[in-house]
Amino acid sequence: MTSTLLIVQIVLALAITVAVLLQKSSSIGLGAYSGSNESVFGAKGPTGFLAKLTFTLAFAFIVNTLALGYLYTTANTASVADSIVPANNAAVPAAPITPASTTPTAPAAPTVTDNSVPTNNTVVPAAPTSEGTTPAAPAAPTAN
Repeated sequence: MTSTLLIVQIVLALAITVAVLLQKSSSIGLGAYSGSNESVFGAKGPTGFLAKLTFTLAFAFIVNTLALGYLYTTANTASVADSIVPANNAAVPAAPITPASTTPTAPAAPTVTDNSVPTNNTVVPAAPTSEGTTPAAPAAPTAN
């Protein structure tokens, strides 16, 4: 059925093209080749007939396009995008990943080891000086 409607669509497109080109315009178009046909269509020439024919063909073209669209969507339920495989073969998650716990947690307290770099509010004992005494440790910060 769709192949028949597709052939009708092509014939209608060609018929509309010919009907439009046969109409008289400022540059005459293909109407210059049909000079002897003016007596067949009456005193006014083919303008009324070709205008009605063009409208009828355009209406049939639109109806045929809608019918083709309806038949195509009912016959094909799959999309072309469903068959596309990503280049890196990465799997797309089906649903967004939610965190296990939604309650905020406090940050962990910093730990100090012998080889660690001092961070905020940590006191590292100073190394002994050449005189054998250790300098006084800096005072711990006080909270306001």
